[in-house]
Amino acid sequence: MAHRFLRRGGPRRRTLSAGVVVVRRDPEKGWLYLLLRAYQYWDFPKGMVEPGEQPLEAAIREVAEESTITDLHFNWGHIYKETPPYARGKVARYYIAETHQTEVSLPVNPELGRPEHDEYRWMTYEEARELVSPRVRPILDWAQAIVTGKQAVPAPEETEKAPG
Repeated sequence: MAHRFLRRGGPRRRTLSAGVVVVRRDPEKGWLYLLLRAYQYWDFPKGMVEPGEQPLEAAIREVAEESTITDLHFNWGHIYKETPPYARGKVARYYIAETHQTEVSLPVNPELGRPEHDEYRWMTYEEARELVSPRVRPILDWAQAIVTGKQAVPAPEETEKAPG
């Protein structure tokens, strides 16, 4: 069921994008977060959920398309957190996954003729918190609480089923 948000002129359908908070463990720095920069905005890999696609499938696809990371382990289940609506009713849903892949590439998007992002960085929580926007900060805080064990992971019935 699509959510509707009220706006001047009538209700608006919710537009859902899906992404992954990609983390990896560094022996010296602890958990590192993959952030991508487009213009001046830092965010986690994410993109639009295509028609007929499940949000988790879209999130996994977007990580591969935007960063070439395909080694994703959903150690905390398929839990997610969504942003409040922004940019004309868009909502971003983020999952959390660990990777052991350290190499990242920013491939050319065929529709744009250039990479979607200008830069990537593996950052500590503190570094990431300095750079992400207020919209993304609660997602980062949630992911940090989950990966460090400061917040309990919900029971399996409260999480999304795996694709396939």
